This record gives sequence, C-alpha cells and structure tokens, in this order.
Amino acid sequence: MSVYSFGPFRLNVSKRLLEKDGAPIVIGGRKLDLLIALIDRTGAVVGVRELMALIWPDVTVEEANLRVSVFALRKALQDGKDGARYILNVPGRGYTFVAPLRNERAEGPAGDNNTARSALRSGPLPEVPQLLVGRHDTVKNLAQLVLSQRFVSVVGPGGIGKTTVALAIAHSLRYKFDDDCVCFVDGGAISDPDDLPCAVASAFGCPVADSDPLPGIFTFLTDRRTLLILDSCEHIIEAAASLSEVLFQAAETVHLLITSREALRLDGETVHQLQRLHDPLDKTPTALQAMATPAVQFMDKATASGHLETLSDREAPIVANICSQLNRIALAIEMVASRVGIYGILGTVDLIDNGAELVLQGRRDALPRHQTLQALHDWSYRRLSAYEQAVLARLSVFVGELTLAAAHAVGDAEDDREGLTQAIADLGDKSLIQVSSVQGSAENRLLDTTRAYASYKLAERGEKDEIAQGHALYFSSVLEQTRDRYPFTTASSSLSGQSLSTIGILRW
Repeated sequence: MSVYSFGPFRLNVSKRLLEKDGAPIVIGGRKLDLLIALIDRTGAVVGVRELMALIWPDVTVEEANLRVSVFALRKALQDGKDGARYILNVPGRGYTFVAPLRNERAEGPAGDNNTARSALRSGPLPEVPQLLVGRHDTVKNLAQLVLSQRFVSVVGPGGIGKTTVALAIAHSLRYKFDDDCVCFVDGGAISDPDDLPCAVASAFGCPVADSDPLPGIFTFLTDRRTLLILDSCEHIIEAAASLSEVLFQAAETVHLLITSREALRLDGETVHQLQRLHDPLDKTPTALQAMATPAVQFMDKATASGHLETLSDREAPIVANICSQLNRIALAIEMVASRVGIYGILGTVDLIDNGAELVLQGRRDALPRHQTLQALHDWSYRRLSAYEQAVLARLSVFVGELTLAAAHAVGDAEDDREGLTQAIADLGDKSLIQVSSVQGSAENRLLDTTRAYASYKLAERGEKDEIAQGHALYFSSVLEQTRDRYPFTTASSSLSGQSLSTIGILRW
C-alpha cells in the first residue's frame, strides 16, 4: 500500500483517498490521477503529452484540459498559500511536484535504521544520451574526483555538454551509494531560488516538518552515503552556493556534483572547466579520421534528420570545418546537423556563412533555452548587469585574441579602467569569455557563436559603427608602433594572435 504525506496532506493511492489534517478531501478523478502521476515522478519534470496520456489514456483531449485540471488541483491543495508550494509549471516542458514527500509505506518503529533507510528515494535520474562523443575519459576522471573530493563543479559555456557529462558520471556511480541513492535536481526548472531546498528535499524524499526543509534534510541524510547532482545552477547561483556549502560541511557522507556556467567559488569546491570537443589532428582528415572527432556527432544528427549518405573523404574536411566554426560545442553541432537532411552538407555551410546558426531550431522536446543558439545565449545575457551586457556587446568586434588594452580602446569614454577590467573578469567567470593559457600567458577570446550573438546585440544597441571605428583606430595605432619598433619578422610574430581582428577591420 502506497501512502504519501506532504505538508498537511496524506494520499492513500490504493484507496484513492486524499486527506488534509485527517479530513477527507473530495476532488475529481482526473485531478486525483494528475496528483498521483506527479507524486509518482516527484522531482522530475513530467511532460504535457506524458501527463495527458496518463490521465486520459483512451480519450483525445486538448492541452487546455490539462491546464484546467492543474489549476483546479492547485486550488484544492491551496498551492501558494502561506508559501506552500506543491506543483510548479516549467515553461515549455511540463509540470513537477516539488513539495517534500514522505512515503509512509517505508516507516517503521523509532530507531529502526534499516526500515528508515529504505525510505530514502532517488529523484528520477534522466537517461544519458546514447551517443557520448569524446567524453569517456572526462567522465571516468571526474567520477573518481567526485568520490575522492566530494564536491565537484563542472563549469563551461552553455551547450558544451555539462548536463550530459554529469548524468554519465551519476549513472557510473549510482551503485557506489547507499540504496542506489543518486538524486538529480534540475536547477533550470526552478525560477525562485527559495524553492531550491524544497526541490532537493523532494528529490531525496525527505520528511519535512515545517517550512524550512534544511533541518529535515540534515537529519534524513545523517550517515547516508548520497550523491546529489544540482544541474544548471547559474541563474540560482547564490542559493546553490548557500545550500552546497551547508550540505558539504554538515553531512560528510553527501557528495555534490554541480553543473553551472560559473563556479560557486566555495571553500572545498573542486572546479573542472569542461573543454570543447577535440579537433582532428589533421586539418584535412579522411572520413575515418574525422569520425574520431565531433564529426561523429554531426553525422549522427544529420542521419537522424534524413541525410542518407555516409561521410566521404571529400566531405570529411568540410564537416570537420563546420564543427570548428561552431567551436566544437555539442549543442551547436546538434542544431546545425539537424538541417543537413534538408539542405545537404554544402547547403548547411551556406547557412553558417550567412549567420543563420543563431536561429536554427533544435529539438521540440529540448529545454526552451536549448531550442536555438540565440535562446542559449539569451539565458546568460539576461542575467548580466547592464554594464556587463554593454561590455560583451562591444567586445564582439574582436575576432581573435582580445587584450585589456584593446578592450579599453573600444570601451565607452566614461569607462574606468578598474571597472572594465572587473567586468571582463566577471564575463570570464560566467564562461562568456574563454580564457586559455598560451606559453604561460593568459589569452582571452570570444567563441565564434558567442561573438555572433554579441555582435547582434551591439547592432541592437546602435553602437556597431562607433565601436568598429574605435577598434580600427586602435589596431592602426598598434600596427604603426610595431612597424617603427621591430623588424618585420619580430613584428609579424608579436601580432600573430591579432591577425583575425585585423582581417575583421578590413572587412568593416
């Protein structure tokens, strides 16, 4: 017999009985089916179509019927009253049950540790995509790091594959933890940071006695070896940092795996910067060589879109170059490859050359922020301060390496050097500027897809010509100074990292 308690409510599934404070509540059969379906999948986002199939298995209905049932169920539960939250809508995806939930079936006498332990339930762990390209060593190494360090954050730009890597790690480790206790919380589904502790409690199945779930979480996790994955935390970064800090310090048996576009910056956190997929060593690879690189993901998605031809040696360098133009970002490759069935490989090259990659549609069942590259960047851009937005847009004129001196030259006349330097550092922390080490020196640049988006924002601000002119004047001055100071060979070497920006200036 399944009996669940949440807040003042008690649901007996087999008797189809919902009670509040011991008194029965009469709700319609469809609304009760809806509540049971959501509770049965607590912690997960249940899609609209799946819910409609569960609640109306033999009837064809419109989505409006589901919305009406959700509204009526929320009203019956008094969802939102005095801060109580039970059902959340995740735009573009579906609904999720977020209240801390207790399964009374597992309860035993006080002090019965084995019976109490069986009450611990995992939030449903999504499946890993069947094709995991170029990440096997990363997953293996990070899995060991999670076990040894307990607190690992996988950080990188949007679409690079952080969630996929985290899920692969979770699946590889799930039998290392008590009662298969590996819990996944989709931070992207949480709009109010205050809801994060409740979402974690719900994923764990923790009994919570009052409006603050933290004491209940601590008590419930005592001596339980558990892995908690907090995914896509960049928009609730403060809440994720606060919760992670207290869990890491208070519960030594809890292991944390975080994915975010920026690190939490906490004591004890081990940060792994997830790198882009590798390029082929040969710039003109054969089909066989290319299929050991991101091209294998490209061709997999191209085939799924209706492209029937296998990759030829003639097309292999073209596909490898497409992946490079997309910065070897997994989501960008997937979106562009999904159009090969319509346009062919050469036609897809034309799409990228014309800047269409930002608006190509991804999968319909993808997260809203993952349905286009523009939406992917909007997710980050909206969370920047107005000043950071302006700086990012202005930096789009740099095609290759960008230096602080150059950034200051194209900045607003009112920009103070310290403020601009800090803004660039913050953009780097948020994975919008890529920082790499070249011969012991840090090198900053925008990924091509980020630069294309930022260029669009620069035009939207009406500053494109003004910033491009400042960019051209700065590089003209640099070229003149270099010509006067150094021999030709030395000057060519010193400017090699900025040659792409020079080409961009000439095009302007």
